[in-house]
Amino acid sequence: MSESGTQQVFGETENSLLTAVNDEFGGVIVEMEPQQHPMDAAAFGSVLRASIYHWREQGKKGVWLKLPIKLANLVEPAVKEGFWYHHAEPTYLMLAYWIPGGVHTLPANASHRVSIGAFIMNDKREVLVVQEKNGTFPGTEVWKFPTGAVDEGEDIFATAVREVKEETGIDSEFVEVLAFRQSHKFFFEKSDLFFVCMMRPLSFDIQKQESEIHAAEWMPFEEYAAQPFVQRNELMKYINNTCLAKIDSTYSGFSPVPITSSFSDEKSYFYFNTSRP
Repeated sequence: MSESGTQQVFGETENSLLTAVNDEFGGVIVEMEPQQHPMDAAAFGSVLRASIYHWREQGKKGVWLKLPIKLANLVEPAVKEGFWYHHAEPTYLMLAYWIPGGVHTLPANASHRVSIGAFIMNDKREVLVVQEKNGTFPGTEVWKFPTGAVDEGEDIFATAVREVKEETGIDSEFVEVLAFRQSHKFFFEKSDLFFVCMMRPLSFDIQKQESEIHAAEWMPFEEYAAQPFVQRNELMKYINNTCLAKIDSTYSGFSPVPITSSFSDEKSYFYFNTSRP
C-alpha cells in the first residue's frame, strides 16, 4: 500500500477504505506495507469491515490481504472479519476472504513440493552414491543417489547439477529426466514430485559436503543395487531398472527444450522425448 493509502486508511474521514487493486478474477488485492510503528488493530478492523462492504457493493469476489511480519497484530481483526490463512512466506502472511459466501473458488495454496534424485555413472560403470547425516537414513549405512529439493525459481535440471556439486563436489552435466514419482502426505503434508535425473560427470574427485553427507563414493552399480534396502524397495527397483535400460540404450527419457510463454517474458522449459525413430 502506498503512503497515501495508509493515510486514507487511518485518516479522520468516516469513509476510509483500504487501498486495493483489482485481480484478474473479479477480486481485489490489498498489500499492506511495513510501518515503523504497529497499526491500531481496532481501527484497522473497522476500516477492513467498511472496505468489505464497499467491495461487496461493487460485486467483487475474492479478497487477498497481504500482511508483512511487522503488521502481525492485524491478523486477529482480519480473522474476526472472516479471513482465513492461505499461505505464509518468510516476510509475509497471506489471508483470503470470499465475499459471495458459500463455497469459494479461490485457488488453494501450492500442493506439491518438487525434488530430484541424480543418477550419475562413470566409465567404470560406477554410480555416485552418498550416505546422509540427516533425513531418513542416518546411521543406517544405506547408500543412495544425491537428492534434494528444487528451490523457488530454479529449474529441475539446475537443481540436479547443484545438488550433485553440493553433496559430492562433482561437476556434472544434465542429460535427461528418466522418470518421476508422485507421492502424497509427504513434506509438511504436501504431495511430492520426485524426478530421477540422469547426469554426466565432468569431474571425478569427490569432496563431500561435511554438514550433511557422512560419506560419498563411486560404487559399482551392482554393489549399490544389491543393498537389502534397495532390494526390498519397489520404487528403487523401478529406478534401477530404468537407469540400466538407459545405460543399455533401450530407454529414452525427457530433455528440456527452452520455450517462451505468451503470458510473460520468462523463459521456461518443455520436457519431452526428443529422440527420433
